[in-house]
Amino acid sequence: MTASSDKFYDYLIVGQGIAGTSLAWHLHEAGKKVLLVNDSSLPSSSKVAAGIFNPLTGKKLVKTWLADDLFPYAQQFYGRVQEKLGVKVLHQASIFRPFRSIEEQNSYLAQTADAGISKYIRPTSEQQNIPEHVHAPFGGMEVIRSGWVDLPLLLDKSRDYFESISQYIESSFDVADLVVSEERVGWKDFGFDKVILCQGFNARDNDWFSWLPFTPVKGQILEVDIPAAGDQIVNQGIFILPISGSRCRVGATYSWDPLDWETTEAAAQELEGKLKPLLKVPYTITGQLAGIRPSSHDRRPMVGIHPEHPRVGIFNGLGTKGVTLAPFFANQFTEYLEMDKELNETVNIKRYFSLYFR
Repeated sequence: MTASSDKFYDYLIVGQGIAGTSLAWHLHEAGKKVLLVNDSSLPSSSKVAAGIFNPLTGKKLVKTWLADDLFPYAQQFYGRVQEKLGVKVLHQASIFRPFRSIEEQNSYLAQTADAGISKYIRPTSEQQNIPEHVHAPFGGMEVIRSGWVDLPLLLDKSRDYFESISQYIESSFDVADLVVSEERVGWKDFGFDKVILCQGFNARDNDWFSWLPFTPVKGQILEVDIPAAGDQIVNQGIFILPISGSRCRVGATYSWDPLDWETTEAAAQELEGKLKPLLKVPYTITGQLAGIRPSSHDRRPMVGIHPEHPRVGIFNGLGTKGVTLAPFFANQFTEYLEMDKELNETVNIKRYFSLYFR
């Protein structure tokens, strides 16, 4: 295939969720010419995700994997992008974790002696009052260096930006339309040096990488009106994320069957069953959303180049923490592609090459 210079790009990026968008920005900042292709009519887990970044997770107060690296980098990245776009997408907000019991209170407070955890906890002397809408008879702990990213706004404005510089196309994508040779990649009447597939859940149906061990997880959230919700995130079994005014998102569920984009009454009842005991104020459920998280077997991203086709790559498997994983590993992947720097071996798809060659 031949392509004129105005139709030749360094990279074709397929998919404009948080993975494709983060990679596009990093390659763009590295001076590369990219073409994003996306079908906005398809459901997107990135547009359903709450976008919360939380350095301490789980009932046992575990520090998020690579938090000391991921969180500072993500905040720098989103800060750069929102300045470029002229809209606010990064929202700093602490997370209030109500204690479930005196025993949990004692256990959590003991853990704050760990220097790796204590830097993410607001000192007791500086703790704010318990949010007035939250039921917390045993008190609670305030996690800092946390917040959320307005992913729908980020994705929409990023699409507009790349479209304005002729580097975005709204189109369906069929992997069968790719023409991959030793010299280049062809798609329609365009030419590329490489193609990177950032298709989220849909990657399971892609012949190039269907051998990777995807373990997608369905999640559902509620849209809820909560008076006096403030701007502090609440986390106890579920999250309550204030968006604006009294408008909040509450989530999330985890299920593996069926893997569809339909909301269910069972999920709504599960979430409301956890929400009701947390609140001291009346609330109104205004909506419900469902998405499928593109997770991997070992819960680590899947990043790298096809074992036999060096012009075909993948950036996927970001799971539930894509808002922090995407920027950091998009930067690593860009350095790998452009400067031949090594990828973190825990995300490099080389760890799964035995599945391809068996």
